Amino acid sequence: MNTNTKPAVALVAHDNKKRDLVEWCQHNKALLQEYQLLATGTTGKLVAEETGLEVKRLKSGPLGGDLQIGAMIAEGTVDYLIFLWDPLEAQPHDPDVKALLRIAAVWNIPVACNRATADYIFTSRLLNEKYDRKHPDYADYLNRNIDTEEEAEKS
Repeated sequence: MNTNTKPAVALVAHDNKKRDLVEWCQHNKALLQEYQLLATGTTGKLVAEETGLEVKRLKSGPLGGDLQIGAMIAEGTVDYLIFLWDPLEAQPHDPDVKALLRIAAVWNIPVACNRATADYIFTSRLLNEKYDRKHPDYADYLNRNIDTEEEAEKS
């Protein structure tokens, strides 16, 4: 779980969606000041420059930024993911994109893939309440018995 006093929002946008994300951040600037913002490289630069918001910039998505955010989600340091991805444009780092969306689902964090969903998340009554997000119990998965090839041959 994020131990920072401010909840953390990760901001990611593909090239054709960066303008949408910047506009969304401008529209929600007062609200976003209450959050720790992190973003992939170029997206973070644009959001910071055009809104004046403080943004911790990570690597560009294709250079590992998506994976950095995914790792932060797995560590429990990201509370929300706003990822405006472009469904009509092939991405050279598509496996990283899928991995990021997958890990967000694994750890049950709210994810917005378009502005409408981002609006719903950030206008939800749950945003201002203590919300006990259920953390999946992966004990069975972690404790499963995996036979090695040698053990399988002995059987």
